[in-house]
This record gives sequence, C-alpha cells and structure tokens, in this order.
Amino acid sequence: MATRRQRQVAELLHEELSQIIQFESRDPRLGFVTVTGVDVNPDLRFARVFVSVLGDDDEVRSTLTGLVNATQFYRHRLRENLTLRYIPELQFKVDNSFEHGMRIDQILDEIRQDTVDIESDSETEVSD
Repeated sequence: MATRRQRQVAELLHEELSQIIQFESRDPRLGFVTVTGVDVNPDLRFARVFVSVLGDDDEVRSTLTGLVNATQFYRHRLRENLTLRYIPELQFKVDNSFEHGMRIDQILDEIRQDTVDIESDSETEVSD
C-alpha cells in the first residue's frame, strides 16, 4: 500500500510529465500519448509511468521508444520544475487497461444479446 508521500509524489509526477510530454516534446515518434498513472517506489527514487497510446502496435512501439530515448530530457525538466530531493528514474510502460475494458464491454454486450435472444425465443414458444 502506498504511503501518503508516495501518492503525492506520484500525482505530482503525473501532472508534470503530462504537461512536458504534451507541450515540450518535439519527437515525431510520439503519437497521441496520455499519461494514465505513475507508481513510485517507497524510497521515491524509481517511478513507473503508465502511458496510453492511440494507434496500432507499430505506433505504440515507436512512441514507447521515443519516450525511453527522451527519459533524460524529462528528468531534467522535472528537476527544473519540481522541488524534490531526488528526481526518480523513469520507466515507461504501456497501459492496456483501456483495451481490456473495451474487451470486457464487448463480452458483456454479447451476453446481453444472448439473453435477449433466449427470452424472445421462450416468448414465441409460449405463444404457440
């Protein structure tokens, strides 16, 4: 369970990284990127940054490569903007929770449709 300080630093990093990636990154490999979350180690020296990327697998890989290559730039900008004793090492991870949620919604829709089909079949049998 994250401590209060971990949550504060994670939220601060989330906000700052979102701004830096959106407004200060000039890498053409970066597509439509959204920072979805940040997890920070208890010692606040390592942060896992979860990003969502709009596009196919090649665009996701390209964007992730661009983010990894710009890690030192992001840490430098964080050092300028934040007053933290240590700026954490950043590790970027693709967040697939949106696709996972879409798949769950699709399965639930199929179940609902099957239920409606079964109910309509049973109503026609009763009326016969």
